[in-house]
Amino acid sequence: MRIETKVTPWLTFSTQAKEAAEFYTSVIPDSQILSIQNNPATSGVIVVNFVLGGLPVCALNAGQDFGFSNAFSFSVACDNQDEIDTLWSKLTDGGKEIQCGWLNDRYGVAWQIVPAKVMDYWDADDPAATKRMFDAMMGMVKLNIAELDAAFNGT
Repeated sequence: MRIETKVTPWLTFSTQAKEAAEFYTSVIPDSQILSIQNNPATSGVIVVNFVLGGLPVCALNAGQDFGFSNAFSFSVACDNQDEIDTLWSKLTDGGKEIQCGWLNDRYGVAWQIVPAKVMDYWDADDPAATKRMFDAMMGMVKLNIAELDAAFNGT
């Protein structure tokens, strides 16, 4: 199966493309590896095409470590606290927690693990409620839906 899009994110690794793709597809629901291409010169893996929660992604083994930056992140919209807790636990294993629902995984890739309803908070017609939610979020590392709801509702 091949998903055709005009824009596809590529993650560049030194040698961990397959390992990372296997990890990501095991953690994010509705994900799968589509294909693995080997380098004809070395017979080692060079490109892994995979779907990450419906998003086509490619992982490339470049043979050198360019590193990752928080300037690029994957955002996962979670429907409930259990989903946030599960993804957070798996993605921070070997990685590090940051702030406001952000983390770096074991490969250095940045992720935002957020409640799906966060966009509703941002789009609300009540600037004071949005500010309360924002202030609460800024004080959190892993996001807590109940606390964000309470802050937004002023309770």
